[in-house]
Amino acid sequence: MKPACLLLAAALTWPAAILQSSPTGAPGRPGVQATWTSGGKLGVGAAVSRRSRVWFTLGETGLTEVYYPTVDMPNVRALDFIVVGDGYAGCESRDAVERRTVRTRDDALAFIQTTSDGQRWRLEKRYACDPTRDALLIEVGFTALDGGQYEIFALLDPAVANSGLGDTGENIGQTLVATDRDATTNQVIALALAAQPPFGAVSSGFAGVSDGWTDLAADGRLDYQNLRAADGNVVQVGRLAAPRTTLALAFADRAETAAKVADAALAEGFAAVARRYEAEWQAFAARLPKVAPEFRAQFAVAAMTLLAHEDKTYLGASVASLSIPWGEAADADRPTSGGYHLVWARDLYHVATAWLAIGDREAAGRALDYLFNVQQRSDGSFPQNSWLDGRPYWPSVQLDEVAYPLILAWQLERFDPRTYAQQVRPAAEYILQRGPYTPQERWEEEEGYSPATIAAEIAGLVCAADIARRLGRAEDAERFERTADRWAEGVQQWCYTTTGPWDEGEAERGYYLRINDNRDPNDGFKLDVNNGGGLRDEREVVDAGFLELVRLGIVPADDPKIVRSLRIVDRVIRVETPAGPGWRRYNHDGYGERADGSGWQDKGVGRLWPLLTGERGEYAIARGEDATPYARAMMAFAGPAGMIPEQVWDQTYPPDARYRIGQGTGSATPLAWSMAQFVRLAMCLETKRVVERPQVVFDRYAGRTRPPRPRSE
Repeated sequence: MKPACLLLAAALTWPAAILQSSPTGAPGRPGVQATWTSGGKLGVGAAVSRRSRVWFTLGETGLTEVYYPTVDMPNVRALDFIVVGDGYAGCESRDAVERRTVRTRDDALAFIQTTSDGQRWRLEKRYACDPTRDALLIEVGFTALDGGQYEIFALLDPAVANSGLGDTGENIGQTLVATDRDATTNQVIALALAAQPPFGAVSSGFAGVSDGWTDLAADGRLDYQNLRAADGNVVQVGRLAAPRTTLALAFADRAETAAKVADAALAEGFAAVARRYEAEWQAFAARLPKVAPEFRAQFAVAAMTLLAHEDKTYLGASVASLSIPWGEAADADRPTSGGYHLVWARDLYHVATAWLAIGDREAAGRALDYLFNVQQRSDGSFPQNSWLDGRPYWPSVQLDEVAYPLILAWQLERFDPRTYAQQVRPAAEYILQRGPYTPQERWEEEEGYSPATIAAEIAGLVCAADIARRLGRAEDAERFERTADRWAEGVQQWCYTTTGPWDEGEAERGYYLRINDNRDPNDGFKLDVNNGGGLRDEREVVDAGFLELVRLGIVPADDPKIVRSLRIVDRVIRVETPAGPGWRRYNHDGYGERADGSGWQDKGVGRLWPLLTGERGEYAIARGEDATPYARAMMAFAGPAGMIPEQVWDQTYPPDARYRIGQGTGSATPLAWSMAQFVRLAMCLETKRVVERPQVVFDRYAGRTRPPRPRSE
């Protein structure tokens, strides 16, 4: 399904007879197929208060996915606006040629969006979550640029309970309501859209057939009113009664209750709710540590965005992103689709280390509690990713995700016997029995011997060993350390090739591979690169994952093998942009837009990941160099309101006018990992050290003149 106002072409193909209204029911069930919206968000928001369980996202022209009652449950696809005048019907998402999203202040997730068709009209929208209610308020202001007379309609596209199909829409008086059932719990989720002053007319229809845009585009009149649309892809419309109107989007477990919540929020008014909403964020921002003035605003928005990704029922659980990658082409009819609104232990570890970097041990502790008490399985492992309640989404296991919670437990000084027995020891034993080989590495695509994964495994085992020794479990500690020592020596033997194609003819040969299928890095195994990357000699495929060996304290930053490998990485996957240097995940990466700019669908071209620029900055810190250029690049990669993407465009001449080199793509913006990486890098610059490096690992390996010799079993 295209953006709501782009349904006209589809609607015009329907026979007129189909579009005849029944007294109460909308025609055309179930409507066209539902999709989500682009993963490239310009803003996200939520109240700091846990009493409010609403999260919102902003696309180029307006409100996109809204989540309730948990951060993994979208219930709205988009809110659009229609402008109707004498012989004219325009749609904001389709016709706006001027589009602007900015934060109204540096210390709050407060946004204003301005759109205009450049001739007739301009719309301004402000957003505020009610801190004490499950409601989002939107202040809408309309200006007729040409002095004409216009009617304005709000067009709501619900996707209740994580599905665009199966919704039922109707009205209670002049309030629009929509309901569906959670596919897992069978509980009803309801939303209500009300206005102050109240809507002048309302109706519910099916997308592409009897929705408000299809109706208004035909003759400029809302011919269908007070219709009920049951069990389909529902789109709802309400006519604004004044050029300045406040809308309330509220949620509950019954339609009537949601309508009452909306009315209560409207009764308080946008100004009062916005003051409370912004005051909460100001209080949070005031507690943040000071960083260099040039990074202060980006640092604050990054930290606030991390908090806005945390759930309020499953405390500590942060989703990877409030987005669905390339969602405009993603099927929204399946309530089992997860997008990026899922929890990855790896991403959550990076978020938690950002909290530690700014001194918020409570927030980091919530993350670890979630990992141990909800995600961790009885055998000690962690799922590849999961819904908030811990149900696995994708089926694999990534051993770095089993190791990171052990590092976090050490950093948070969880040295109690119960945590060790129930969480730390089982995870360490799992790594011991199955590592260093991993079913998937950190890019979730290949099995084998990965420098990045092995680094996490070593660090996790050393942290577990230190906890064990503190508790008098010397035998466990020695077993964990023996294995870690063997792997610390072995990682170079298994993952460092001296016969690869990237340094032929050079006096000094050798660099780290992205991944090796076995313990021979020189055998030229043919790696089937995911996402259409092709069959490649594994020695040809490189990434910068080996920097985890430095970040986690296993190998010194000036190690010759690290330095040589970085030269290869910069030669093969580094791209200079106007924003600064960027890196691909690895060469032949197929996870990104296709060459023509269309969204990824099983294959494409991997673009530049800003978090990799941040990792390079941390490496610079480890070498005693200035990391400021890398922090500046990350900040420049961010969108106009400070959202740092998963990927940014890598071409000077885009095939699609949406993309510019160094700017976000349609994958996922913001990515919590990217925001966490910026927070950490800013704190690294302040402290002049790698802030998340576990000292116990550094002391055992990189910080010693001679690393420990592996002992035999």
